[in-house]
Amino acid sequence: MTSKFCFYHQKKIKEMLVLVFLILLFSGDISSEPCHPDDLSSILAFKNSFSNGDILYTWSSDMDCCHLFECENNRVIDFSIFKLGLSGSIKPDAFAGLTYLKRLMLHKLPFLVGEISRSIENLTRLTYLDISWTNVTGFIPNNLSKLKDLQSLDFSFDRLHGSVPASLPLLPSIFAIILSRNQLTGSLPETYGHFPTILNPPVLILSHNKLSGKLPMSLVNTNFSQIDLSRNIFSGDASMLFGEHKGFQLIDISRNNFEFDFSNVGLTEALVTLDISHNKIHGNIPSKITEAFALQQLNMSYNRLCGEIPKGWKLKYRQDGFDDSSFIHNRCLCGAPLDPCKP
Repeated sequence: MTSKFCFYHQKKIKEMLVLVFLILLFSGDISSEPCHPDDLSSILAFKNSFSNGDILYTWSSDMDCCHLFECENNRVIDFSIFKLGLSGSIKPDAFAGLTYLKRLMLHKLPFLVGEISRSIENLTRLTYLDISWTNVTGFIPNNLSKLKDLQSLDFSFDRLHGSVPASLPLLPSIFAIILSRNQLTGSLPETYGHFPTILNPPVLILSHNKLSGKLPMSLVNTNFSQIDLSRNIFSGDASMLFGEHKGFQLIDISRNNFEFDFSNVGLTEALVTLDISHNKIHGNIPSKITEAFALQQLNMSYNRLCGEIPKGWKLKYRQDGFDDSSFIHNRCLCGAPLDPCKP
């Protein structure tokens, strides 16, 4: 169930971000001039990076790349490639000339290998960077800290390893960091509690990695809209993620080694998905959870919770409530949908 939550919400995040940035990009004037020679040179360098680059047969030295890609004032601002069988690694300087890019997407290119090009550091106008569902490997480049306009970063479903860069949440415009389904290790830096104060509450998706250690206390100050730390090796306290003043819609900390008292955590009415399963969390379930009228997915199974399951749920989108799978395998939970509590 947890994997389905992860896939569903990552898909929704991606759809939302794609829609937002397409609206922003297409709101500008479309240039009727030929694209800039630097852009054309970089686009051809990208094509020539691959052993089967000839599948991009319309990409030639005499083409007008503004007929293939979105441009403003004859400069390419959107370079999006997805669902192609391009095979090989990108030349280190392939993006060097695309200095006016606002959006770079390389999505579902299963035969794309090698490391993430360092020339991305020159794309200082980027607001959206997506290299996902590929076979790129290596470390997440530290030079991404130069992308001061970056709002969304998605490196999910790749083969990246090493640590999570401390610099990413310090970017002044960032609100979404998605690094799920990689092989990342180490602890979560303290800076992940210091996202910039912007209109959109941040999204942090780090599921399905090998991250470990205790969470930084700085997270108590961050009002995430969505946070997914599931299927890592985190331990200790995660109660700082919760709070009645926080407007989170999704919180998934399942399949870790978290151990804390759940009795007094704050829960918001805006909550849509809550998964704390497969940890060592103890205490009882706060009655405030019944006020979460938008709650659709709930999993508290495989913990050490005790006490009576709260009654009087005010669910708006689940008329049948939650079955026993949401609560099973705890130390001493009782009450519907589990067995009645003993006197």
